[in-house]
Amino acid sequence: MGDESRFLCEAIELARANIGEGGRPFGAVLVRDGEVIATAVNEIHTTNDPTSHAEMNAIRAASRKLGSPDLGGCAVYASGHPCPMCMAAMRLSGVSQVFYAYSNDDGAPFGLSTATVYEDLAKPFSEQSMTIRHVPVRPERRADLYAAWAEAQGRLK
Repeated sequence: MGDESRFLCEAIELARANIGEGGRPFGAVLVRDGEVIATAVNEIHTTNDPTSHAEMNAIRAASRKLGSPDLGGCAVYASGHPCPMCMAAMRLSGVSQVFYAYSNDDGAPFGLSTATVYEDLAKPFSEQSMTIRHVPVRPERRADLYAAWAEAQGRLK
């Protein structure tokens, strides 16, 4: 069995164990250079945190373990098709590869697909199901927020 299959089987077994704990069937394994850095499961059932997806939890654990938010060169192996939130987090953290065993089509009959979320996000803001508006508020007598951050980081002279 190759590495992809081995790590995907590990993610599936994590997901299967999570079912036994009352959770959803999602597990993730985060790997760098063939070494498992972090594993995680979906913990929404115990945390009541809607962002507590397996991939997000693996990213958080790997970042803590590595002492960096940069997960460049890492791969994520997920039992199911990562949702848009998880996919965005993987991109923002620098994860370079994502592999998943079960597709949105596989999950759809069981209410475990995020295909409609992907479809909605592909629309312009004005056509999405959630109201999204840019309101450019700038409090008076305060430094620009982003300029203040850049200055605090030593990026502005």
